[in-house]
Amino acid sequence: MTEQVAKDQPGEGRLMHAPSDHPPVPRAKVGVVLANLGTPDATDYWSMRRYLSEFLSDKRVVDYANWKWQPLLQLIILTKRPFSSGNAYKSIWNNELNESPLLTTTRAQKQKMTERLKALYGDDVEVDFCMRYGNPSTESVLNRLKEKGCEKIVFFPLYPQYGSPTTATANDQAFRTLMKMKWQPSIRTVPAYFDHPAYTDALANSVREAYEGLTSRPTKLVASYHGVPERYLLEGDPYHCQCQKTTRLLREKLGFSKEEVDTAFQSQFGPEKWVGPQTVDHVAELAKQGHKHIAILSPAFSSDCVETLEEIKEEIHDSFMEAGGETFSYIPCLNDRDDHIDALVAVVNNELSGWL
Repeated sequence: MTEQVAKDQPGEGRLMHAPSDHPPVPRAKVGVVLANLGTPDATDYWSMRRYLSEFLSDKRVVDYANWKWQPLLQLIILTKRPFSSGNAYKSIWNNELNESPLLTTTRAQKQKMTERLKALYGDDVEVDFCMRYGNPSTESVLNRLKEKGCEKIVFFPLYPQYGSPTTATANDQAFRTLMKMKWQPSIRTVPAYFDHPAYTDALANSVREAYEGLTSRPTKLVASYHGVPERYLLEGDPYHCQCQKTTRLLREKLGFSKEEVDTAFQSQFGPEKWVGPQTVDHVAELAKQGHKHIAILSPAFSSDCVETLEEIKEEIHDSFMEAGGETFSYIPCLNDRDDHIDALVAVVNNELSGWL
């Protein structure tokens, strides 16, 4: 069904003094775009290959020279990787809606954000969501909002900690879309919110609630973040530092000791040195040290995805158990929790200042 867009006709609104033959124009609004990493359209080989090719061809993700990287990617990696990645996605796929959990959750976040912002601003704000890789694409969503009359847009990468392979590439794609427009909307990009009190409150609440539901208390809480090459840190990317601060702020909110909470990094690939410790190795070491029960959460992910539902709950879980661990408690991402939506609304409201 085609969505109706309210438009000013000649003689009303912005067209109060326009001639009768002036074409109608959409009423002016402010758009809010929630931007997440991305998702394949399906789990078959070609769907996975398209998605992985787009993802791994992004210079923000893999910054090697094309002459060196593209033959390796297209001729070797993408002949095998779509099968293994497809199997990983199949193990977590939302079969009811035939989509990835990331897409399901991001849509739910958008729906709740729409309700909250509508209560605050009525029809003056239009909320949508996009994916950096896959669908709905950044370009399609920004064009759709522009057609609805959004002359100002708050672009919100859903990454609490700033990282060049996440926040920056999401913003890059938004700017590339604007480069194609004759009449660009004004745009604000949302900065990192890793130290926003409402965000750290929501993180702490999720840990408290998880612990209340356990029959025994974990002896270690591991905050596992997506890793980056160490070179990125040395070149000025603040991601690693912001992850460390997130863990500290979470620990202080919980009132835990330094010995109770660790920071680790997952999803390493390629030959160069990455920031550490690596989560998969760290949890095994904890088990060998005598920790029989650990809890783990992923503060860098706003929604559960393949890196949490498959990598943490399967690969990292197995590493801990095989090394002698007994109880592995995964604490879900904040997803569409009400206190998480409260935090996102608080961040957006700050960026809407002066526009509404």
